[in-house]
Amino acid sequence: MSDLVVRRLLIDLEAPFARHWCGGDAFRTALFNALSMSFPVGEQFFIDSVRNGLKALPPELQDKYRAEVQGFVGQEATHRRIHALFNGHLEKQGLVNDWEPRAKERMKLLDGLDPRHHLGITAANEHFTAILADWMLANPDLLASSEERLRTLWLWHSAEESEHKSTAFDLYQALGGNHEWRIKWFRRITTVFLMDTLRQTLNNLRRDGTLWKWSTWKSAASYLFGARGLIRQTYKPWREYKRADFHPRQLETSLSERWLADNASRYTPVGA
Repeated sequence: MSDLVVRRLLIDLEAPFARHWCGGDAFRTALFNALSMSFPVGEQFFIDSVRNGLKALPPELQDKYRAEVQGFVGQEATHRRIHALFNGHLEKQGLVNDWEPRAKERMKLLDGLDPRHHLGITAANEHFTAILADWMLANPDLLASSEERLRTLWLWHSAEESEHKSTAFDLYQALGGNHEWRIKWFRRITTVFLMDTLRQTLNNLRRDGTLWKWSTWKSAASYLFGARGLIRQTYKPWREYKRADFHPRQLETSLSERWLADNASRYTPVGA
């Protein structure tokens, strides 16, 4: 179990930001904008899945996980609110969020299913966000030329995603979720997540007018497949999830702890 702290980020997201806020790079900006567009609806699904998973446990196990679930819900609700503000600026810039309505339609297909299915989906998504988070925390210089408040936003979000990466997984296991269905959902979510990310990123670039620029594709190749590329460095931890004895805590955790300790002035614990 994890001791999860809910934090209020001390940045101003009311003021607008530049169209290519990620160091002036069109591709990196479009990619992160795409991910942000998925967060409000996705994180609400994760919140509901974990809450319902807790309710499905026998009373003695509910007591064991209650505090962690409350922390998870608080962190994800804060992420949802912050990214909704972020996405509001994207809408004013003329970008259109096609991912969210598509995700909402898919979620309707899950109504009435055993809560372990929702937790299996959540655990798979949390693995994706955790390995992305750890990669960002290991390569913070790749955001170094970005606007400082937005760099803080993404690294704070990364630190908390790494921090609570095992909550849904542990609830799935506690409810007797098996390895076979965990991997089935992981494979499905891999396809859905990658296709949705690609589709929304391309849509963002098209609306931005930078889709067919050489600099855009050069940046994409380097950022995804270069020596420190996102896909190149996250493939191994992605693959680890398929092991029968896998647990999220086997992955890196020190980077999250270090960032939160070194940047304590950038947030305040809720209730402190």
